[in-house]
Amino acid sequence: MQPAKQATASQSETDRLRARAVWLYHVEGSTQNDIAVQLGISRVMVVRLLADARRRNEVRVTVSAPLAELIELEREIETRYGINRVIVAPFADPDEDPVKVIAAAAGNFISGLMKSGMTVGVGWGRTLYNTLPFISGETLEDFRVVSLLGGIAAARRFNPAEFAWQFAELFQAEGFLIPAPAVVDSPETKHALLERCGLAAIFEMANKLDVALLSVGGISTLTTSYRTGYITESDRRSLIDAGAVGDVLYNFIDENGVVIDHDVNARVISVDLASLRRTAERVLVSGGKEKRIALRAALKTLSPTTLITDEITAKDLCP
Repeated sequence: MQPAKQATASQSETDRLRARAVWLYHVEGSTQNDIAVQLGISRVMVVRLLADARRRNEVRVTVSAPLAELIELEREIETRYGINRVIVAPFADPDEDPVKVIAAAAGNFISGLMKSGMTVGVGWGRTLYNTLPFISGETLEDFRVVSLLGGIAAARRFNPAEFAWQFAELFQAEGFLIPAPAVVDSPETKHALLERCGLAAIFEMANKLDVALLSVGGISTLTTSYRTGYITESDRRSLIDAGAVGDVLYNFIDENGVVIDHDVNARVISVDLASLRRTAERVLVSGGKEKRIALRAALKTLSPTTLITDEITAKDLCP
């Protein structure tokens, strides 16, 4: 009987550790690094504890506010842009950041969308990263997650690889990351990585996705930390001069959704937009003042099947 008692004690300690990690993260708002220090464990263990809690349905962050006045707005956007489904999160303050409300709505939708047997391609960014606490994870069979963009070595939370890995953890999925920077030094380097270093196999997987989870990046300012060192201020201004209004997976596009002819676009290690358009379910998650022009452009080039945004951004799409 002793081994059984030891196993029970060990499980109980794991349960307590998981509960403390959940409380610190969701209630006190501590970062994963802070939690690791407080609990004396690694950050990897913190990520696993939080993901395990969501899989066990021990944590559920839900938004239940079916506002009838938003339904008409959703239907208007669906009709105007030819989108199968639009989800508008309630949001009334134009001076505040809508990321959290968009992430909450997106997390709920994504939870119901994921099924065994799927191959899911994931983008990156602050909005997508913030969906993680709102996604109800579960163990899915034959489930694959493919990152659609190279890594950002200088960033932590908003690194494409970090989001893809944590998303895969939620569903106990196989994860496929692109072992290369998001932007390389030349088109020749990009070609060599694709042809000689095995990246082509991952990009081939991206041609057979069931679902793509994507967001939009603005270009009006260069304040987001994960861009630092990859898209310089000089590059940003040059891209704007060339007509860029934003990006999807570092594919910089003009106001008509056309990928612009620019050196940066030739050096990006990411899935091209033409491939993404062939994905059956294209979920675009984005909003905010600085992204509205870019979002309009992304709607044209991606033709998403689902759009999840906030109330103020939605009203801007239907002036």
